[in-house]
Amino acid sequence: MAEIQFREAIRQAMVEEMRRDESIFLMGEEVAEYHGAYKVSQGMLAEFGSKRVIDTPISENGFSGLGIGAAMNGLRPIIEFMTFNFSFVAFDQIINNAAKIRYMSGGQFRVPIVFRGPNGAAGQLGATHNTSTESIFATLPGLKVVSPSNPDDAKGLLKTAIRDDNPVLFLESEVMYGMKGDVSEDEDYLIPIGKARMAREGEDVTIVAHGRSYWVALKVADRLSADGYSAEVIDPRTIRPLDIESIVASIKKTNRCVIIDESTPFAGISAEITYQIQELAFDYLDAPIARITAKDTPAPYAKNLMEYYMPGEDDAYEACRRVMYL
Repeated sequence: MAEIQFREAIRQAMVEEMRRDESIFLMGEEVAEYHGAYKVSQGMLAEFGSKRVIDTPISENGFSGLGIGAAMNGLRPIIEFMTFNFSFVAFDQIINNAAKIRYMSGGQFRVPIVFRGPNGAAGQLGATHNTSTESIFATLPGLKVVSPSNPDDAKGLLKTAIRDDNPVLFLESEVMYGMKGDVSEDEDYLIPIGKARMAREGEDVTIVAHGRSYWVALKVADRLSADGYSAEVIDPRTIRPLDIESIVASIKKTNRCVIIDESTPFAGISAEITYQIQELAFDYLDAPIARITAKDTPAPYAKNLMEYYMPGEDDAYEACRRVMYL
């Protein structure tokens, strides 16, 4: 294990996989000469050359379609969006081509492609750069959606995603790129897609949180511990496929659940998890499920409003106390 930044873990995963398999290439805006908008691809152009680390025009629809065509013809592209807000420009390519071609061709074509880049709240960048896209893409059969919360998971899950024969959307938090953590140095380090991580065991309430919200959950768990209560924290890691079995197993033990989610509340990730829990574990619930989400509005610009907009630690802490009837 070595302590490195989140962005370095992402880079390490790509570099190791590109050394292993010459069919893998990286393509996106400023990924080559500028080393990536967030310096995730630092040094990769020098090692792999301009045929495998490719700068593109500002045309997400175009280079996403090019990547899908390359994947159908035996290559394994990694498409970087400078922000996943820009993936909306490529919606038709992702939704109607990447997600559906394998099914519509009766399995004649595979689409082994990874779309990756920063997702979710990014601070004071306005509404068009602060969208959590998980709930949008997770509704679509044919796509896998991954959202790591720490550098080690980022490396292991990205390597697995690159080797997957299906399209994977790999959602990274923009504000977590500088986060440091211990990361495996194993060049064959793989974490399975579709398996949640039990981050902290507890008896009194289950907190489900992915991506940056996971760190809010840990702070809430610490506060509850100081009050004499133990919270179980589950990081889904993968939004689709969702490891609902691990979540339900926790609910059967704690009988209470709080979900922290950067998505907006209507039809968000927390709404889907809530439904699945009540379908599979209703008789084990001793209180209504509580959801702490972003506010149901476009993201504001002002710093104080942005802090209010995001799912907060205090709100999550009070929600936990509420479901425990404290």
